[in-house]
Amino acid sequence: MSEDRQTRRYPQNLQGVLQLAVEAGSAAEGPAPPEPMSEERKTWLREALTELCKGQMDEVEQMKQCLAVLRKEGSERERGGEEEREDDDEDDERETAFEMLSELCENLDNARDLMTLGGLELCVSQYLNHAQSGLRWRAAQLIASCAQNMPQLQFHLLSIGALPKLLQLTDSDPNPTVRVKALYAVSCLVREQEAGLQAFLSHDGFSVLMRGMQSENEKLRTKSAFLLLNLLTSHPEQKDTLVAMGMVQQLVSVLRTPHSPVHEHVLGALCCLVEDFPQGLKDCRNPALGLEELLRQRSKELQGKEESQVIHVFENQIVKLDRNVVVMLQNLISVMKCVFSM
Repeated sequence: MSEDRQTRRYPQNLQGVLQLAVEAGSAAEGPAPPEPMSEERKTWLREALTELCKGQMDEVEQMKQCLAVLRKEGSERERGGEEEREDDDEDDERETAFEMLSELCENLDNARDLMTLGGLELCVSQYLNHAQSGLRWRAAQLIASCAQNMPQLQFHLLSIGALPKLLQLTDSDPNPTVRVKALYAVSCLVREQEAGLQAFLSHDGFSVLMRGMQSENEKLRTKSAFLLLNLLTSHPEQKDTLVAMGMVQQLVSVLRTPHSPVHEHVLGALCCLVEDFPQGLKDCRNPALGLEELLRQRSKELQGKEESQVIHVFENQIVKLDRNVVVMLQNLISVMKCVFSM
């Protein structure tokens, strides 16, 4: 073997393989190489690519094995009126299968393969209404992981009726973790997705968010308010619908609860509802609502907190309120921002 072959080092990982491919492509675009690729190098490259393909196939096989585990329980009774089991199923092999699938589906190609293998239909038809809460929330989490920023999978999930089931879980499941995970999946299906938004509206999704903000579950309240703010920002044409259903009054009632992170999103939603929208502004100014007094009182309560930066994104959105209300709202947002960063 020549000295050149003895000293040549081949890549040992995927990054090295890609670098080698780039170099080979660059060389092909320039002058012809002084000599053809050696048999040794051809053999190594062929084996490396075969190993990479094998790794991808191994992941598909892992998903098939996980789905086989989940399908074994196809005959298990549905929830019906059955009592919730205690959360002592941490070692349940189905939960392990879901966790493995969620990890594998962080890869977009694997998420598409899961759809092809029927895994999403299995989640929607069997596990979103399963007796065990640990399986319900893991199914919702897997759906969310697959749906993020993937229109193909979003359309598929909408077509098989995932959204109404997820909204029902968000609204009424007895397990708080299930409700939070289901709302996360709802968010992945409707944000920046017009078809998802229309399905959301047809199933009265805003009412689900309204009730979520009134929940005792702090995570559900915060995530409900955040999704409402996001949808209002992206779809200001929905202001009519929200004001007509009494959303201003509901948001103010949430502001009357003890101070918490949800208030930042609630204030943002109120700002959206008064921007270039007279009816929303009128509702905020209604003396019976007592919004100005509420803001004055809350601002006074938080005066002892050290103020930091104002959330500038809100400033231009509240200029149409009465001057006193503007000052109170800006002060409250500023103080809240400081509290959350402490």
